Amino acid sequence: MSKLKGKVAVVTGASKGIGAGIAKDLAAAGAAVVVNYASSKEGADRVVAEITRKGGQAIAVQGDVSSATDVRRIFAETKKAFGQLDVLVNNAGVYEFGPLGEITEEVFHRLFNTNVLGLILATQEAAKYFGPDGGSVINIGSNASQITPPASAVYTATKGAVDAITHVLAKELGPRKIRVNSINPGMVETEGVHAAGFIGSDLEKTFVAQTPLGRIGQPEDIAPIAMFLASADSGWLTGETLLASGGLR
Repeated sequence: MSKLKGKVAVVTGASKGIGAGIAKDLAAAGAAVVVNYASSKEGADRVVAEITRKGGQAIAVQGDVSSATDVRRIFAETKKAFGQLDVLVNNAGVYEFGPLGEITEEVFHRLFNTNVLGLILATQEAAKYFGPDGGSVINIGSNASQITPPASAVYTATKGAVDAITHVLAKELGPRKIRVNSINPGMVETEGVHAAGFIGSDLEKTFVAQTPLGRIGQPEDIAPIAMFLASADSGWLTGETLLASGGLR
């Protein structure tokens, strides 16, 4: 499959989980991929190695998306390595859940700095690099913005902001042929979800019970949707939030 042959994509937070799955799928479709990571160089290098072993093109670039300086470097390295930019996947994100009484300023700013400011900074910089044919920005939101689970006020607020930003920037960047869409997954089994203790928990059981397809998601459920949004197949879609949650809403 070569629907993205000749294209260049940046995937933020791509050293593991959903981001790694997306990076691999984009590469399999022919794109050269920049695998961004904040701290897990080992994970990013593994993703790059897997892509290149299969004949694809990829590099790992460190950078914290909540830092404007780091974001500028990510895209400068992209231009230096591959000469252009066609796709941005704003996947980098953090989460922390807790009741209202446990919300602190530190938690608020940490989640908003990565999940919202980071998305804005990366999109702002990417817009400088997209060519005359435009590009595709793919945000990774969450169905939390729709199901609003208890004890998730800050996280859900960040993902509600992602929905709003997606709609606004689709209108703002549309005249430049830059499409902006969001994929909003439900719970997805990733390293982070395991580390948080969600797998096997009552929360997971509740989600599975309420999901029409009867399970939580896997990274490979999300990656093909990102590939679709990156390709010309979705050329008439912008400003959309695609609920990718097995029917949980």
